[in-house]
Amino acid sequence: MSTCVPARQVDNLAEADRYGADEVRKVVSMAGVRARHVVEDGVTSADLCFQAAQGLLERLQWSPDSVTGLIFVTQSPDYFLPSTACLLHQRLGLSDGCAAFDIGMGCSGYPYGLYVAATMLAGGGQRRILMLHGETPSRFTHPDDHATTLLFGDAGSATALEAGEDEASFCLHTDGSGHEGLIIRGGAFRDRNPQDPRHLALEMDGAAIFNFTLKRVPPLVRDALALAGKAVEDVDQYVFHQSNRFIIRHLAKKCGLPEEKVPLTLEDTANCGGPSVAVTLTRMADASRPTTLMLLGYGVGLSWASAVVTLPAGAALMHELYEGQGAAA
Repeated sequence: MSTCVPARQVDNLAEADRYGADEVRKVVSMAGVRARHVVEDGVTSADLCFQAAQGLLERLQWSPDSVTGLIFVTQSPDYFLPSTACLLHQRLGLSDGCAAFDIGMGCSGYPYGLYVAATMLAGGGQRRILMLHGETPSRFTHPDDHATTLLFGDAGSATALEAGEDEASFCLHTDGSGHEGLIIRGGAFRDRNPQDPRHLALEMDGAAIFNFTLKRVPPLVRDALALAGKAVEDVDQYVFHQSNRFIIRHLAKKCGLPEEKVPLTLEDTANCGGPSVAVTLTRMADASRPTTLMLLGYGVGLSWASAVVTLPAGAALMHELYEGQGAAA
């Protein structure tokens, strides 16, 4: 697994003049976000994922011709069409025998993407799959909205999967009735050119998302443990989507999870959407021995999902800064 964040880092405390010292301190102390990695103009989630994937292929010594599947999970694509997976397929030099497609998922996207990849491998006909998950939420927040601008950062990830004997279990859930909790109302085909330009930026109902998380995630943890046939102590790390430090700590306590088994990385990488699961893994997971992980994603949709997987000993884990320009530059 490889993750990539932009080299440009913004210190939230330096934003006090713009948003007010009290509001900034609230985000830093409650949400736990001190700094955010944000892309430069012209850089997309695909660029971050491309660097992560390219480095991972080199590290694993995988020939591009050996990759039979490319999955790109994102809600910040390069274009409405073609699918960004096709562009990444070309940039990575993959063969025309490789299936490539996008999945439009956000905060729960990492376990969803793993499920699709695992299903493809189990179904036969697939040898090696790259599951890429990238988001640039800094590009769709409104600069006057401190509740979102100070919270979100950008990241890309690449996960390499092969068929093996290790078992994985997944729980996937959706409640579309809460879709307005996190939404960009304009710009797509329901409202192509909105009269209110704020509808081109992310709108977040913080209270609704908080209540949704507290309601849905604890049963998700219990169901994931039951499906995998494991007790709390059997899991080495519970890797939450890095939504908010206060929420994650509250969830861990409510679920009876030991604090040392719940890593946090959002202090200096912020909430980078679904790829935050991968960022936390590459920075905090122990690959010196086989490690049992529960991966948890929840948010926009509304959707929530888990994956209980085994990270093999010696797994390649890479985390780096993106120093390049956008593909079109």
